[in-house]
Amino acid sequence: MPTTSHIPRPRVACEISAERIVTARSAEGGTTLEAAAAAALPPGLLTPGLLQANIPERAQVVPVLRDSLAAVAGRSRDICLIIPDATTRVMLLDFETLPEKHQEADAVVRFRLKKSLPFEVEQAAVSFDRQGTSNPIRVVAAVTPRSVLEEYESLVREAGYNSGTVVPSMLAALGLADASRPTMIIKVEHGTTTFAIVDRDQLLLYRALENGGAAVTGESLVDDVNTSLVYFEDRYGVGVDRVLVTGVQSVQALQQALNGSANIRVEELVSSMAAGAAAGNVARSALAGVMGALVS
Repeated sequence: MPTTSHIPRPRVACEISAERIVTARSAEGGTTLEAAAAAALPPGLLTPGLLQANIPERAQVVPVLRDSLAAVAGRSRDICLIIPDATTRVMLLDFETLPEKHQEADAVVRFRLKKSLPFEVEQAAVSFDRQGTSNPIRVVAAVTPRSVLEEYESLVREAGYNSGTVVPSMLAALGLADASRPTMIIKVEHGTTTFAIVDRDQLLLYRALENGGAAVTGESLVDDVNTSLVYFEDRYGVGVDRVLVTGVQSVQALQQALNGSANIRVEELVSSMAAGAAAGNVARSALAGVMGALVS
């Protein structure tokens, strides 16, 4: 089930995307990576989405997944599974009241979601977190059609592992960001560009656009970045002065494009120092999800 819950971090994480499978294991204590590996998937083998089969060629994906996990997992069979952002609808909801009992709260959250989804909420896996203690009660809800979720979880089972936790890619990557200050995070992956803004340890803005991939450049992001920044400042009365990006062709190009409209510092979400030698030849942009899930 997609989750945003604060639970003990696993030692092994695996991200399955349209382009690759990335696996990693954290060192004891969860402060650094101990090992990481990536394996490319042929184009068209996996097509993330909400309303269609994502993995029609399962027989070709399972061996790649098994070999990737075997390279880093050691004896562990329990992993954190990270799925593409295109498979999950993430929504921020406000409630005047919300029952304390999870089962009762789940029914209320599902009722609110009912008219906002392109699929039946009764046929979906729903996970949600309450944020803070303010009024209204703010909730982050992550929703994935059960049929789509089962595709990914069954891949892991066929490979011989157990996906104890399932997290959408951006929510996993947020684990790398300092959420105590107003910060925008931008994650570009095949088919999807996702924007999030965090502050005071809360997720306050989340937008996913269907335009990710190699065509996304720093310059092409400027209008969407500014739209999100203006909305956030108008709603919360505070500005963002830091943007963390991953998967963007040129961080410098985005910095230059933003210089004309805002005093904002743009940085890589995954720094070379954070990735460390254990990352090997795995691209830093490919590590954001697994590192966010594993490394404090």
